[in-house]
Amino acid sequence: MTRQMSGAKMVVQALKDQGVDTVFGYPGGAVLPIYDEVFQQNDIRHILVRHEQGAVHAAEGYARSTGKPGVVLVTSGPGATNAVTGLTDALLDSIPLVVLTGQVPTFMIGTDGFQEADTVGITRPCTKHNWLVRDTDELAETLHKAFYVATTGRPGPVLVDLPKDVQFAEGTYVGPQKRKPSHYQPKVKASIEQINDLVQLIEKAERPVFYTGGGVINSGPAASQLLRELVDSTGIPITSTLMGLGAYPASGKQWLGMLGMHGLYEANMAMHGCDLMINIGARFDDRITGRIQDFSPNSTKVHVDIDPSSINKVIHVDLPIIGDVGHVLEDVLKVWKSRGRKTGDTTKWQKQIQEWREVKCLTYRNSDTIIKPQYALERLEALTKNHDRYITTEVGQHQMWAAQFLGFEDPNRWMTSGGLGTMGYGFPASIGVQLAHPESLVINVAGEASWLMNMQEMGTAMQYRAPVKQFILNNERLGMVRQWQQLLHGERYSSSWSESLPDFVKLAEAFGAKGIRCSDPKDLDDAIMEMIEYDGPVIFDCLVEKHENCFPMIPSGKPHNEMLLGDAATDGAIKSDGAVLV
Repeated sequence: MTRQMSGAKMVVQALKDQGVDTVFGYPGGAVLPIYDEVFQQNDIRHILVRHEQGAVHAAEGYARSTGKPGVVLVTSGPGATNAVTGLTDALLDSIPLVVLTGQVPTFMIGTDGFQEADTVGITRPCTKHNWLVRDTDELAETLHKAFYVATTGRPGPVLVDLPKDVQFAEGTYVGPQKRKPSHYQPKVKASIEQINDLVQLIEKAERPVFYTGGGVINSGPAASQLLRELVDSTGIPITSTLMGLGAYPASGKQWLGMLGMHGLYEANMAMHGCDLMINIGARFDDRITGRIQDFSPNSTKVHVDIDPSSINKVIHVDLPIIGDVGHVLEDVLKVWKSRGRKTGDTTKWQKQIQEWREVKCLTYRNSDTIIKPQYALERLEALTKNHDRYITTEVGQHQMWAAQFLGFEDPNRWMTSGGLGTMGYGFPASIGVQLAHPESLVINVAGEASWLMNMQEMGTAMQYRAPVKQFILNNERLGMVRQWQQLLHGERYSSSWSESLPDFVKLAEAFGAKGIRCSDPKDLDDAIMEMIEYDGPVIFDCLVEKHENCFPMIPSGKPHNEMLLGDAATDGAIKSDGAVLV
């Protein structure tokens, strides 16, 4: 059906028709007509954040944990520019978002009006697509198209810029079923010839490995289930990027852990030594590949991805397969079963992998007097793993330790900033996750420096009674920056610490939340349980070893088989920085 209504009313109606139940935003003059319509309905709840960057990160957390697109509503000018960091973050991590921005009236565009910015121009490089709507009659179709583009193919953020006069004007509303067919039609099914070629490679390989990424999770729960079936049926070991954690269970027999710069020894060695590398839904980012010319040097390389532009962009592959991960895995399983479920002789390979596992690369020297960050996360894992748990992180050492020491059995339980590495992401993301899953335990693993970047969102958590837990590993340092300065810059610690940190317990209390501080390993379990059991937002200030380094680590410019391990992980030659090169 088509109806006459104002542009502002169209926005709200389109959101309802797209199944949106939550919008994260911050009002301003250029979007007041839309906010007036939001006020007059009860189907969509609006979450008032404290900063537009926080709105986008909260929408990312909501989207990543639910599989549905996150929606953001902000005003023109600074409202839109404050959203740019979140847009770029979502673009690099393939998170589906629809961001609605206000704009000055059409007749004022280009006049440098109050709070005017070229939002479409500014956000073109950091969105999957964007639109400036100048005609109210085109608004509804544009909004429906925005949801389609954001959620199909390789997901990503889109933006619709809405001049104020378009919001006031009357126009014809059309529902999503009336949307015109789009020229954007992502290919989801791969050719059967390519599927057969992949199965034949699996049948012959003696040292195969699966390398999976966030594309598996983006494809939906069915893709993760199909991946598990394929791995368990073939017995092929599997590793993952930071964004792919949870697609295959951490308790799975073939799980190697995360690979890459701070990946596990066994995962990186398997990637370097394999003869068949099957990339499923990952994009060969530089944190994974290391030195490109030495990346998995003797393997036949397969790349499964729905985004054709990702194929051969970084690493040249022998068998490109363009298609949706879920569809491709379904077809691979069918063909593999029909051909007799054959695999190559991987006996020696499995034995070699077990030897690499026995290095126990995450071993660290614990302390009875100081909380080591690794120990803090081991205890967090032990005390929360049986809960209905979601984890977000900020960015830095704590992020890598969380990826190493926390186990994920299911997809959509791990929200982190991978490609952009956005400090300040985790706290607002945790709020978005909590509001999507109000009965679940949501914990943001943070560093004190990252957490302070969006600390104002404590107001949002309190206003909406979101009982998010902020687990801050407080080393009073920019930990990853300090580690690089120690290892690569002659221990010249330039601006890698703050001389003025707040009292996090008092800060929590100032917002009306609960603050907990722990500095003694003997008290840690009780303090974590107190955090879990408190029915409300918590800031947990966990005072940890100030100069602990995160290992394993592939030094910049080195291949996967040259890693720095902590001195507790091996009996090799100990370097002056406490690391061992293996």
